[in-house]
Amino acid sequence: MNTQQITANTVIVGLGKTGLSVARYLASQKRDFAVVDSRKSPPNADDLAREYADICSHFGSFNADWFKTASQLIVNPGIAIATPEINNSGAEVIGDIELFAREVGDSKPIIAITGSNGKTTVTMLLDLMAKKSGVNVGTGGNIGTPALDLLQDKGLELYVLELSSFQLETTRSLKTRAAVILNVSEDHLDRYDNDIHQYAAAKAVIYQHCQHVVFNRDDEFSRQLAKDYPAISFGLDKPEGENYGIDQKDGEDWLVKGSEFIMPSAEIKLPGQHNISNALAAIALGDVAGLDRSVMKDVLKSFSGMDHRTQWLANIKGVNWYNDSKGTNVGATLAALSGLPGKTVLIAGGQGKGADFLPLQAVIAEKARAVVLMGEDAHEIAKYVDESIPVRFVNSMKEAVHQAHELALVDEQDNVLLSPACASFDMFDNYAVRGEIFMQEVVLLEKELTHV
Repeated sequence: MNTQQITANTVIVGLGKTGLSVARYLASQKRDFAVVDSRKSPPNADDLAREYADICSHFGSFNADWFKTASQLIVNPGIAIATPEINNSGAEVIGDIELFAREVGDSKPIIAITGSNGKTTVTMLLDLMAKKSGVNVGTGGNIGTPALDLLQDKGLELYVLELSSFQLETTRSLKTRAAVILNVSEDHLDRYDNDIHQYAAAKAVIYQHCQHVVFNRDDEFSRQLAKDYPAISFGLDKPEGENYGIDQKDGEDWLVKGSEFIMPSAEIKLPGQHNISNALAAIALGDVAGLDRSVMKDVLKSFSGMDHRTQWLANIKGVNWYNDSKGTNVGATLAALSGLPGKTVLIAGGQGKGADFLPLQAVIAEKARAVVLMGEDAHEIAKYVDESIPVRFVNSMKEAVHQAHELALVDEQDNVLLSPACASFDMFDNYAVRGEIFMQEVVLLEKELTHV
């Protein structure tokens, strides 16, 4: 670690995959830079040292002196820009998406997707639709490849970006062919002073330089944030004009654009009404991008979903098991639980990030056979479970799986759903690890029951 006084005007704040992509981009532009991370051993530190041995770096704390001498801070989205050392620096504060936007301008079409829930599903649907339509697409941002790394492929014809509110906070210049805010529900409120309006405002940046605004008319915030723009809407009702929605034909629900019938909703492989909404969003964005409609329909018929997002795992003695570990907020759990047929044993809990669990009350009362709770906010969630519904508190995923098995009714073809409505950090490294452990325990349960 090189901690001498710097001469660089640009400081990368926070390393990891995104910070390393910024370093590589700045180096390709022959720009001098330094790197700061409050962690003593940040991810990708070895890669940075190997590729840029002469770069000044400071790990283990934020170097306020470096910040004050810099003219530009490029901040990792995981770091709040309200952090005093950043907020008081006097430097321009941007993120990797702003760098990407300044580089691309309007030279190539960009489709941008944000929302509290569903953004990864819609992003991957659009990615598949573009690839199968023969478009050379680069997809990344908040998932997969960092946006700046996409610039290395000069032959790309289209960018599809999943963007978080954290990334949008430091973005001002992104010019998009189309952009969508899928929904806004309580999430990350620990970063936004427990104010959902601040969180929504961060997401609203995505519409600022957008040719075709797309919004979810079923979601209050998405609708309000799009009201000042000429816009395309989608929703689960019959649409007006040339918007997207659901209509009936021969007693069956169809996805439609205006009076045009696109496909029966029953043909979509992804489970749940929330995924019908995601499919409509993907079609609307794909139409704007000029993708082949028949290809888009084929993708919707075959795409089975993302890992850890209402992912079907097994049918064990008549009970379907689903992994929705990526359901890290209340809105995600609402969508997953309400979207499954019949009754469900819900496994939930973890770190609530300041969220209000009251919205879960009605859907749990309607859809839950029982609730199994773990983690830091287990007892907070339990306050919103009707006394007629059994609640079990557990200390491990193994215990949760076994309790859920005992509570699920085979004769009623119940489901078991892991959808925590919480972050995982009190018990697991991240939501993916939580989901993998859940899946392992489900496999072990199935083996145990098979040998009984």
